[in-house]
Amino acid sequence: MDLKRISFSSRAIVEDPFIWAYELEDHGYTGWEIVQEGTQCLTGETITYVQDIRDTTDLELTLHLPFSDMNLGGLNTGIRNEVLRQMKDYLHIVSEFVELAVIHPGYLSPHGAQLPDLAWHTNIESLQSICDFAADQGITIAVENMPEVPKIFGKYPQEMLQMVKDVNRDNVGLTLDIGHANTMGKDIMDDFLKMYKGRISHVHLHDNMGKSDEHLPLGKGNIDWKHVMDNLSNYKGRFVTEVNCVDEGIESLAFFKNL
Repeated sequence: MDLKRISFSSRAIVEDPFIWAYELEDHGYTGWEIVQEGTQCLTGETITYVQDIRDTTDLELTLHLPFSDMNLGGLNTGIRNEVLRQMKDYLHIVSEFVELAVIHPGYLSPHGAQLPDLAWHTNIESLQSICDFAADQGITIAVENMPEVPKIFGKYPQEMLQMVKDVNRDNVGLTLDIGHANTMGKDIMDDFLKMYKGRISHVHLHDNMGKSDEHLPLGKGNIDWKHVMDNLSNYKGRFVTEVNCVDEGIESLAFFKNL
């Protein structure tokens, strides 16, 4: 694996997400994916820390848009409009620093579960709106496949390919989350690797035992990483380890060096 294209991301709530960002290069990382959640959430005030990190390191920055309480397929128009407003605000804040932002697709609310076709259409319209705004900022939106949880869009490769086709925007791409795919079973994982070939904009790496979305360090679950990486040998984008702390990121890098 080309470790020159590997970024660190932590989905966990952390006390100070900016201090450890300065240490990432020392550990072998060349990028940082900022998760727009909790203490990592960027505002007009905290963006100054990112400006300093950009100016004092060589880290390549990407963004993971927020996902808590954010439903792109929600049928409550007022709430969905607020979700879109926040997404666009965050894209504007980081527009000087990132060229790619990861986004989760929507899911079926209790109301949406009764009208799944309308919820799907609403999810597509939401992604189109975000892509149109992001295009003006020079940002690609990379939609991420989801784990095996109930009533969420994007668990299957054909579904994800259809989603991107329906969005029909030049700046929409695919994030392949290996850990998420593994929760769907080995056959679905292989389908993702086969059907996504040549279409991937971004890759997330974390491990699990195949039953739930554990975000373990690489090598601590049952994923066959050699098989995965052999299938991604022609991928030219960035890999992002999505674990819970820098120590787990260091452990994941060491695993890959010995793979």
